[in-house]
Amino acid sequence: MLPENITAVVARNERWTGAAATEPYEAGWAREVVIFVRALKAPTGALPVARVQISADGMHWADEGTTLALPAETDAVSFAKVAHFGNFVRLAADFPDGAEAVVLVTIHAKA
Repeated sequence: MLPENITAVVARNERWTGAAATEPYEAGWAREVVIFVRALKAPTGALPVARVQISADGMHWADEGTTLALPAETDAVSFAKVAHFGNFVRLAADFPDGAEAVVLVTIHAKA
């Protein structure tokens, strides 16, 4: 039997600056998630390290501990794998002044 899995687009063609985060995704049913980030345009400025955040209610967030470097050129991809995340998961980053990235972020969850 094949495991149940789903792909959720949680940020599409979004311009990230300042404090940025994806939409929360409820993945309590999943055994693991992989978060992919693709740069849709060439980023500008110094890129921050993005961090996976988890939440029990989708409103109050804690850093899970997994981080990933945001992609530094158009169509480049980075990803993070997470196996213990409670109910909700999202990706967040704090951009310094003058820095920005246009991203596509997908969460791939597998039961």
